[in-house]
Amino acid sequence: MTSPASTDRVPPQLSAAARPAPGPAADEGLARRLRALACTAPLHDLDARKVNLAGEYSVYGMAEVALAAIDLVTLNMDFDTGADHEQIVARLIPRIAAQAPQRPTGEHERVARWVLENLINVGSVDRGFRAVYGTFGPDGTYVRRDYDFKLIEEVPGPGGTVYLRTTDEAVNVLVGALDTDVTSAQIAAEVKLEVLINRGRLADAQLAAEQARYRTVQYSETLRRALEATRRNVRAVDWLNSVPDMIAEALDHVADRYRHENAILTNIRKARDETEEPEHKRRAAELVDIVKDCIRRHTQLQSRLLEAGPLFRAEQDRQAFATPATTSGTDLYGHLVAPVLPLPLEQAIRVTDAFFAQGTGLRTPVSVRVADLVDILLTPPVEREHLGAEMPEPDLIATPDDSRFSEEQLVAATELLDLPADAPRRLSGLLAEARRTGDPDLAYLVALLAVHAASPAVGTAYRQGEEKLLFAVDDGTELDDPEFGGADLIVGTALLDAAGMAADRTEAA
Repeated sequence: MTSPASTDRVPPQLSAAARPAPGPAADEGLARRLRALACTAPLHDLDARKVNLAGEYSVYGMAEVALAAIDLVTLNMDFDTGADHEQIVARLIPRIAAQAPQRPTGEHERVARWVLENLINVGSVDRGFRAVYGTFGPDGTYVRRDYDFKLIEEVPGPGGTVYLRTTDEAVNVLVGALDTDVTSAQIAAEVKLEVLINRGRLADAQLAAEQARYRTVQYSETLRRALEATRRNVRAVDWLNSVPDMIAEALDHVADRYRHENAILTNIRKARDETEEPEHKRRAAELVDIVKDCIRRHTQLQSRLLEAGPLFRAEQDRQAFATPATTSGTDLYGHLVAPVLPLPLEQAIRVTDAFFAQGTGLRTPVSVRVADLVDILLTPPVEREHLGAEMPEPDLIATPDDSRFSEEQLVAATELLDLPADAPRRLSGLLAEARRTGDPDLAYLVALLAVHAASPAVGTAYRQGEEKLLFAVDDGTELDDPEFGGADLIVGTALLDAAGMAADRTEAA
């Protein structure tokens, strides 16, 4: 799949009759499909090149092994670290052994390492793949462009270790799309998952759940790369607009997905417990594990999102106030040219030979010919966007309101807890009064609000201009109630300093 750098090759101008109808959207769609096809080419190339191995390896499906390797690396890498190389090889061996059980284990291990090294593209200089595709320019001319990508990368870890991480292109090979919007794809996949579960199609639901998990990994990779770039150079990342917007959207995304996945998890468990077919029970149990893993990854992503702001400020302080380097560069004129010019030729040659022998390395120049230099200067930059073009808004199913308490119950509980400032009450009396209304759930809501008032947010209420605040105090009295246990709290209302708040707001203005 690798090829040397290619230049733009533009054929002669087409006539108006022969020229295809230009269409930016259609041409971009074609380019996206060509790039998607290019990402699968290294996998097909494995089956084409397995005949070159010393031995009979035609029995092995190399593309299948490659997809399994990408899957293992994707699911075993974490936010900060990647997958262990030897662990991936060990997990690939049983799958390879199933294709040829009569072959020795050493051969199975060799196939696993060969496939993994080819996915990393160990033999190339930059360990990447390159594809050439064509598009039509604004003037209707056909232009060939290079598309560089990687499938599995080796990244350094702590203690000199090396981990494996899959790229966006590799994840897109798994889910069958290229450069799709992460948020839209995640929402669509999870809505599809819920619909399939409700219809009892657990086999298709398992595939949809795996696709949703791949999208979660891809979203984490977006944040990880932004934080890594910030650690290297805080000015290289747009922390004024792009990253804060991305973090805000990601936090909303995590909150929505967490609520959605918990509802899906409830439906899966219900389907698992109600079905009588062993196959459905097995599928449902596997789905429970996958959705739990999605929830774990979303929780981890949320913690990293909350740490992104402090990390930016810490890196900004560290890089802004870092001690400048004390070493200075060589002054060629003052250190070399000026002292050498008055010397005789035989003495000057010894100085210049020693300088250039130590000052230049054994690196081959990039452009050894004028043609190579022209190619490098005229090759257009790679046009790539990390998240790709904007995806159409999918038709989503409205998530049902799963709130236990209604707005009317909240109003009734608030009125019940609207106590005079000089007349606090016991929680037991408030619960008894809530039960007398005839609403069985109102007592639960009153108990919940009273427990929440045991640690009131005084500072927040003060800044928001609240005039009074509900509080609860435990004086050691035990609650005597048929439904609730614990302390019989003293619930009351505290009046806040309205004059002090007005003065603070005046000073701030």
